[in-house]
Amino acid sequence: MSVIKSIFVFIQDQIISMKWLNTLIGNILNNFALSETMKGVIQFFIYDVIKIFVLLSVLIFCISYIQSYFPPERTKKILSRFNGISANILAALFGTVTPFCSCSSIPLFIGFTSAGIPISMTFSFLISSPLVDLASLILLSSVFGMKIAIAYVIVGLVLAVVGGTLIGKLKMERYLEDFVKNIKSNADVEIESMTKKDRIIYSKDQVMQTIKKVYLYIFIGVAIGAFIHNVIPEAWINTVLGKNNWYSVPLATLVGIPMYADIFGTLPVAESLFYKGAGIGTILSFMMAVTALSLPSIIMIKKVVKIQLLVLFVGIVTLGIIIIGYLFNNFYFLFA
Repeated sequence: MSVIKSIFVFIQDQIISMKWLNTLIGNILNNFALSETMKGVIQFFIYDVIKIFVLLSVLIFCISYIQSYFPPERTKKILSRFNGISANILAALFGTVTPFCSCSSIPLFIGFTSAGIPISMTFSFLISSPLVDLASLILLSSVFGMKIAIAYVIVGLVLAVVGGTLIGKLKMERYLEDFVKNIKSNADVEIESMTKKDRIIYSKDQVMQTIKKVYLYIFIGVAIGAFIHNVIPEAWINTVLGKNNWYSVPLATLVGIPMYADIFGTLPVAESLFYKGAGIGTILSFMMAVTALSLPSIIMIKKVVKIQLLVLFVGIVTLGIIIIGYLFNNFYFLFA
């Protein structure tokens, strides 16, 4: 058992978290006449940028290769065979293998709806897709550990299933915009097969497209994270975002909603807040709000649903995020 644990720790620390890289960068910077603060800022920035881009490239390539077997037309056919809670679970799980931000998920949401897939399933997908994916599992584990990462994915899936189920039970189909319901579905179009070479090319293209979309947010997020980690006093973070402050979770959620980024851009900020003593639930609430309820995504969703459905969607997800935040803050000892 000790051997298995040692292997797991090695994978966690040296492969996923790349602690060897952080040590290497620190040793190189020791050769320069820098203040401790400046050294800390530069080390954090270089280490996080390299780590995130390496993990991002590998993960998106692997996820995209898997996804190449499930084009939208095939996915529509698979999802249309299910109903009830199992259908919502399947839709939420499908969201985990789509490396999309919330805005990128909306065209698929429209396609699923036009194919006649129940609204409960489409909203389970819409919540899950930006919130939890296979990449988030690895990236979160590189900072918070595998236990927290797995718990995050699980509660994200639960939120997606519950949210989609509630919307379905309330019969909200009438609040979809008419053009969405009237789009002609292409679910019966013959699916073109891809060769292994095609899948590799597709996966490489997805990596490049994803990096082009998120690189600026990563740089900004890492810069903010480096500043928080090395400049802002820990006492300040604890005063505002400490786990014992009842208002920290709703505050972090409300602050995150107007922002537009994805988990790759928010991770460095979350990492810095974590090491400065902010509550883990507070941090995850912030990340969830940014990824699932960013203002640009809300504006795009408003174009395909009426205000009643939009308010219900935002309300369900916001409430779910706040509940999740309080749960993590109060039961963090289970994951320590």
